[in-house]
Amino acid sequence: MRAKILVAGATGDLGERIVKALIAKGADVVAIVRASSEAQKIEKLISMGANVIEVNMADVNDLAKACSGVSCVVSALAGLQDVIVDAQSILLEAAVKAGVPRFIPSDYSSDFTNLPEGENRNFDLRKEFHKKLDKADIASTSIFIGAFSDILAYNTPFFNQKNQTIGYWGDDPDWKTDFTTKDNAAEYTAAAALDNETPAKLNIASIQVSANDMFDLGKKIKEKEFKIIPMGALDELSAFNKKERAANPDGENQLYPRWQQSQYMHSMFSVRHEKLDNNRYPEIKWESAPDIISEI
Repeated sequence: MRAKILVAGATGDLGERIVKALIAKGADVVAIVRASSEAQKIEKLISMGANVIEVNMADVNDLAKACSGVSCVVSALAGLQDVIVDAQSILLEAAVKAGVPRFIPSDYSSDFTNLPEGENRNFDLRKEFHKKLDKADIASTSIFIGAFSDILAYNTPFFNQKNQTIGYWGDDPDWKTDFTTKDNAAEYTAAAALDNETPAKLNIASIQVSANDMFDLGKKIKEKEFKIIPMGALDELSAFNKKERAANPDGENQLYPRWQQSQYMHSMFSVRHEKLDNNRYPEIKWESAPDIISEI
């Protein structure tokens, strides 16, 4: 009998990749969508082989019907308080009501359990949701990926091709930061959703690279001489982020205001995976640093 997995947020970039990976692994996939979802995205999910069900995300009973017979609920929802806390909480309640044994929350990030409150607004929202998840009568697994490797193409202070600079915070240019491609994250999530013995946390990374590593990669792959720049102490960055957040309250209603982007930089240099769980699913082929840098 094939496993039945429900995916919330399936019309999003990561969610769609998770659906694709689950179907490739032989799972029956239920993709829940809102009435307002784009028809083109729904049609794509159907063409992939997913069973698309339109639901009212605010209706526990409606969601519980969609969860019937499901062995794991995977959330790839993205948003602020109304999504990460409120909508996920209703989805969690529905999963418990339907007797779903396992739940994978939308925690694709650095391991925020090792970060203090107030350092990253988006991570604090996930912590708030976990206060409910940890008390719920359901097993859960968070998949921590560090940062998505896409950001390496955004000319952030860590890797700025335009200015040919590589920045790091703290006093160690060999501090390894964690990056995972969306395809690797999706395939790993699919494997975890089909694995009934997952622990509460799984830490993965396609690559772990430092400022010095990026210098070498830039020289070898991009054939450019980058300049490594010490950006200052982490406590100074933390103070700057808090000052910027207070001065720009409109950002509270934006998913990625400038101060939130800077908070992610702080998180990247504050926590890292000391041990990876990449080998849990040996069939996954992890993308390499040269491959990722070459694609930028």
